[in-house]
Amino acid sequence: MAESESRLHPYVNHLGIKHQIIRLTWNFTWTLGARWLPRSIGSGWKRFLLRLFGAKIAPNAVIYSSTRIYYPANLTMRPYSCLASNVECYNVDSIILGEHATVSQGAMLCTASHDIYDADNRLITAPIEIKKDAWIGARAFVGMGVTIGEGAVLGACSATFKNIDSWTVAGGNPAKPIKKRAIRHNCN
Repeated sequence: MAESESRLHPYVNHLGIKHQIIRLTWNFTWTLGARWLPRSIGSGWKRFLLRLFGAKIAPNAVIYSSTRIYYPANLTMRPYSCLASNVECYNVDSIILGEHATVSQGAMLCTASHDIYDADNRLITAPIEIKKDAWIGARAFVGMGVTIGEGAVLGACSATFKNIDSWTVAGGNPAKPIKKRAIRHNCN
């Protein structure tokens, strides 16, 4: 065994038993109360369940039934924001979705990691904010502490660990700016 490996200690969850009980109760409630519903059916009911556990959800936000939310009290969804099917919100810290922000199917929003320089592998967290009119593509990954700017797009299967400027299309792993996003207005 390498010398550096022997210096690591087992990870200890410092979030506490109260946090764990809330999460267990939440997972049980979502599984029985919403997960079985088809896709976006029962949006009002799902918003009610999330609010019951402390989420701040706009009356017209959309949450698909297969979305997995780690800790509802750390979730804010503004009007017309959407968490699509199979989105994973590992929101140990806060996740804020701005108005009309969309997170597409299979994307992961991850607000926590472990300090790789700490022998105890302590949990570290930082919030994620997805601003107004931004779009996270299918199966994309957004790391802790990242802000996706207003109107920005993170392409499908991309991963970002840094902020993406407003009205920028970014893609790849790690994601890099590709071009500016300009909205066309069809005149019929």
